Amino acid sequence: MAPRGQPPVFLERGSYRQRRVTDAVRLLAVLGAVLWMIPLLWPTGEVAEGTGMPMSRALSYVFGVWLLLICIAAALVARMRRMPEKKQDADRDDAP
Repeated sequence: MAPRGQPPVFLERGSYRQRRVTDAVRLLAVLGAVLWMIPLLWPTGEVAEGTGMPMSRALSYVFGVWLLLICIAAALVARMRRMPEKKQDADRDDAP
């Protein structure tokens, strides 16, 4: 049982899902940054010698990641729009 004046520990299913989708949106920026840094780890050198990565493959990777991030962001936004708006905490007493 929660102490008097504090909100209960239990979260409604709707608000819990809304918070997790919001967390996913925030994490998407970090994921994008990490994925865009991966080409920095690829070997550099001459492509003809077999020690380097062709620029065409690197650019395909970067634009593929970009397209993937756009699709994930669009899916998350669509999911957020289907969710009901946050309710104001009606359970809390208005303090004078």
